[in-house]
This record gives sequence, C-alpha cells and structure tokens, in this order.
Amino acid sequence: MPSERPLVVLSSEIPGNLLKDASEKGKIELRIWKPGKGDEKRTCAPREWVMDNIQGASALLVQLQIKVDEELLQKAGESLKVVSTMSVGYDHIDLEACAKHNVRLGYTPGVLNEAVADTALLLTLMVTRHASTAHRLVIDGQWPSTPMRPLTMAGPSVQGKTIGFLGFGEIAQCTARRFMAFRPKRIVYTASKPKPFDPHSDRFQTFMDDMLSAYHDKHKKLPVEVENIPDLRKMAAEADILIVIANYTKSTHHAINADVLKNMKKTAYVVNVARGPLIDTDALVDALKHDQIAGAGLDVIEGEPNITPDHAILSEDLNDKVVLLPHIGSATYEARQGMARLAELNLLGGLHLREDGPADKFDAEIAGPK
Repeated sequence: MPSERPLVVLSSEIPGNLLKDASEKGKIELRIWKPGKGDEKRTCAPREWVMDNIQGASALLVQLQIKVDEELLQKAGESLKVVSTMSVGYDHIDLEACAKHNVRLGYTPGVLNEAVADTALLLTLMVTRHASTAHRLVIDGQWPSTPMRPLTMAGPSVQGKTIGFLGFGEIAQCTARRFMAFRPKRIVYTASKPKPFDPHSDRFQTFMDDMLSAYHDKHKKLPVEVENIPDLRKMAAEADILIVIANYTKSTHHAINADVLKNMKKTAYVVNVARGPLIDTDALVDALKHDQIAGAGLDVIEGEPNITPDHAILSEDLNDKVVLLPHIGSATYEARQGMARLAELNLLGGLHLREDGPADKFDAEIAGPK
C-alpha cells in the first residue's frame, strides 16, 4: 500500500536533523539524493533525478543548482505544497509558476549575513593587497628570487577611502559595520530609497557593534557619513571600493555594465558577493584589461560553476587584478547549519508539521499563498 505520510524530496544531503527526526517519528517519508559512482564531483542531484522523484511529493528542498520551473511543478502535480530553498537568493525559482500551482516558498535570509559580510571584506583585502599574487609567488618557489623592493606588491589602504554599495540591505549593512573599523572617509550606497543605517546589529553583538552604538549614542551621529546616492553611475564614480550586494532580478541584470565601469576611478575596485549576472563579465574584463579600474574581487560570476582556466577573467594579464572564489560567501559552519535548519523549518511549516510553534509557521516566505 502507498505511504500516507507526505513525501519530502531533498536534492542533496544537508547539515540538519529536523527532517530525519520527522521521518523517524513517522511524520514524513524522506527521499534524499546521495552521490553514487561517477557522482564524486556533483554537489547535488542532477535535474533528471529530481524530475524522476518529484511526482507525488508534498515538499521539495533544493539549493541554487536546481531550477524550480513550470516543467518541474507540472511533473510534481497537485500534491506539491511547499518548496524550500537553502539559500537567500531565489533567482533559480519561478515565482509566478509557484503561485500558479499554489506552492509556498521558503528561503533562508538573515542567518548567513555575517558570513557573507566577512567574505566581502576578505575579497577587498585580498585584491587590494595582492594576497593571491603573493601566495602564488611563495607556492611557486619564487620568493627567494623576487626583489622585495619598497613598493613590491604594495596596494592601497582601505583607510580613508569611500566605500560604495549597490544595495544596502542587511548583508550590506553588516559589511559596512566591518568597514567602519578601517576608518573609511565615507560610505555611499545606491538603493531604491534611503535606508537607516543601524550602527549595531540586532542579531549579533560584537565589539564593533558596541563601539559604534556607544559613539552614536554619545554624539548622535555615526563616525562616518553614510549617504544614499540614487544614481548608480554617480555613486560608482565616487567609490574607491564598490561592493555589490543586491538582489538579482530582471531589472538588476548587468547593473554594473560598461557605462558604470567607465565612470569609476582608475584606482577603484569592484567586489561582488551577491550574484554573478549583476555584473556584465565581458565589460568587467574589458575594463580591467584597459586599466579603467584597478581590480575585482569576486565570489560569484556569470556562468558559474563552469569557469575553466581559459576563461577571460582568468587570463594571465589579469592575475594580479582579479581574485575569484568559488561562491563560498556563506561557507562557515555556523551559517550553513543555520541555513539548513531554517530551510527544514520552512518546509515543515509548509506541511503543517512544525513542533516549535504554530504547525504551519514560516520563518521566511517569499511567495505563494498561505
């Protein structure tokens, strides 16, 4: 006889136990893709596996690699009630199709803010201080033969610079708080409307949060000017470091394009920890090759993960101008475990099976009827 328990499909194993516990209690039937022979390099199920296993499922938990579209939802059928993605971005999900099929959607904001902010700062320091070049020099055994003159591999200090942000939501503000420690000249940002900058974090209390809060309480202002410049071209022209932390939508596709890059300072840097298509990669490569900007620190890029050594961004003449990481912005144990837990809770809420409050509670829902 078919199981009366709701079928839950996971496109990969995640670092969480809530769904496994629910399965052991007989509340759900759990079906998880696990890598087999020949799958050593896969991070999650191939789409074919999801399509073969989704029919009759009540819930689906995915990551960025799985496209949730009309075809998949039709294959799932009317039984599918909830899709939960273990990510803060949801450009891999067709929101209109989910609404059409009455599928609730959960995502995982908040819990990865600090980790992504750390990565933005990491990339900034790596690219401005030529850390990758210096590391390769040591690994390749070239240190003994390299003349270490006063300005060899020297780069600009972050201190006294103007830090610009495309987008000024929670992650951007976490990043801005970190840059406060470097005593920047200004912080400017482009957003749809001015956003109050909270000098301390409600989610995590750190030394910097306390310091900024104390300064703000005493002087009734922040130690650094924070200003919204609605015109992206104007904001980018003022920034010494432009950090991209915006949502990716049709309207923000290639927001950083040739026109924006041409208006930037020749000494400026671009850092992207959001989504690759926010930057026109061809325009970025051209700007770097023609010294229109000084460098780029990227955790994401168009076409990822299919970036091969012959990609233009990795050309030899850009080695000292580009740092490219394989989308590890949220890769701390704490962030990934928090994302997994939130994804599980959202999924259980969509099935009315939560035990930590209202059974149908959603901590973070992005679309779909209740």
